[in-house]
Amino acid sequence: MVFVDEIVMEINDPTAGWRAAFSARFANTTWEFQVGPVEGVTAGDQVWVARYLLERITEISGVNVSVDPKPVPGDWNRAGAHCNYSTKSMRNNGGLPVIKKAIKKLQVKHKEHIAAYGEGNERCLTGKHETADINTFSWGVANRGASVRVGQNTEKEGKGYFEDRRSASNMDPHAATSMIAETTILG
Repeated sequence: MVFVDEIVMEINDPTAGWRAAFSARFANTTWEFQVGPVEGVTAGDQVWVARYLLERITEISGVNVSVDPKPVPGDWNRAGAHCNYSTKSMRNNGGLPVIKKAIKKLQVKHKEHIAAYGEGNERCLTGKHETADINTFSWGVANRGASVRVGQNTEKEGKGYFEDRRSASNMDPHAATSMIAETTILG
């Protein structure tokens, strides 16, 4: 029998120069992994490499893996691909107003982002289970039910990052991250 922690250890081999964080989630068959912090397209590259490693190792182990945001229908959480995002000006002193301005830009392009954030999100962004409603943009401090969440430390320190919580686990990481950057920097 193969245990998830054995797969996690193989993916997280420190001698390979690769580092990802893994944790169990809301269901005993659901795990998350995190990459970064990194700059630009490297985030997307790391997600693709992590997915490839996950698929190869689970294939060798005889375990199935899916990136479907809700592989089993039901009234429970979904699998998302939350994007933590910041620019240098957001991380500098006085960055909170820059973050709020970026969030307003995300609100204006909410529908375009949803369309690019993966398939099956309509099954997941229901307004329940720590998700926002797919048709309504929202944001808040420490609000896991918002489209975009600002952390308590970011608010307290007046600088930091925000988390776009709308993308599905099967999103194209390059499309999602570039869309966030384009909207917040150029939009």
